[in-house]
Amino acid sequence: MADPEAEVSGGRGAQLERTGLRHGWTTGACATAATTAAYTALLSGDFPDPVTIALPKGQRPAFALAAEELSADRAMAAVVKDAGDDPDVTHGALVRATVRVLPPGGGVVFRAGPGVGTVTRPGLPLAVGEPAINPVPRQMMSEHIASVAARHGGSGDVEIEISVDHGEEIARSTWNPRLGILGGLSILGTTGIVVPYSCSAWIDSIRRGVDVARAAGRRHVAGCTGSTSEKVAVAEHGLPEDALLDMGDFAGAVLKYLRRHPVDRLTIAGGFAKLSKLAAGHLDLHSSRSQVDKAFLADLARRGGADEDLATAVATANTGLETVQLCTARGVPLGDLVAAAARTTALDVLRGAPVAVDVICIDRAGTVVGRAEPRGPRDV
Repeated sequence: MADPEAEVSGGRGAQLERTGLRHGWTTGACATAATTAAYTALLSGDFPDPVTIALPKGQRPAFALAAEELSADRAMAAVVKDAGDDPDVTHGALVRATVRVLPPGGGVVFRAGPGVGTVTRPGLPLAVGEPAINPVPRQMMSEHIASVAARHGGSGDVEIEISVDHGEEIARSTWNPRLGILGGLSILGTTGIVVPYSCSAWIDSIRRGVDVARAAGRRHVAGCTGSTSEKVAVAEHGLPEDALLDMGDFAGAVLKYLRRHPVDRLTIAGGFAKLSKLAAGHLDLHSSRSQVDKAFLADLARRGGADEDLATAVATANTGLETVQLCTARGVPLGDLVAAAARTTALDVLRGAPVAVDVICIDRAGTVVGRAEPRGPRDV
């Protein structure tokens, strides 16, 4: 368990202060702590417990060891991943680091142990065949190895094997299989800190999904708000799995990343209510951060030919889906109008990037209730 007094600074710290939620630690921070303890024991004969590490922004949390083993040529230390109050699937996972001394000049070599994945597709920040230990955690571990070597007279030439108990099973609940990371989890983290409900891991997965799709030569991707809309996008366009982006509520993350890393075409598919928020200009579609604007929908309905009675009914409807049902019954294409407005928002965020956008709105059963055909920057 990490030191609860460890300071978190900057915007993330301010977020925690406002919410009162407890922060946690990334798998990269846990792997770094375990690696530091194991190499210290290998050189000194004793495991530091708790073991203190330095995070990229200067915080110095301490981690208790959950397991330790020492022999003549290797040492293993383990740390329990504590995600704080974030609903992280890796919370409670046991992250192990086994460190072996290499001959002088061997450098720092990373290996994937049981429960840590291996990269099998291009487009990620790691080469195909490499263990799924991301660049920042690798840098953190390498820096701590060098620091321990300087204190205890080691060469710093080591093999580090990271493993996660039950990691292959846990990884089935992550994006890893779709991204071509097979055999287990990724060791992640850029700051070492998990902020509750920051969803940084989800946004990072969206970016990696775009990278994988581009590396595979996909020129058409779909950003979907959930599994039902994903099935509709596949049925409509026959897209392969590596062209599907689990957008969730983060429409802005998809659009901003595609602005810098474009593909020829983006299909946005999602529930009518969520996409009505995008149509109104919201880029975060989560219910706690944006709401269905029924007055906005009433104005759209008027533009589509609704009389004042229907517009009033839309403005006072109980749900977003009810608004489209009311309009459909009166021959007003509110679903299409929302899809077109959502497309306009998307093109505005793309700022002229060479991406054509189409939009599909569905109801809860997966029935298409609105669509907007592809339009790109030249068509605006």
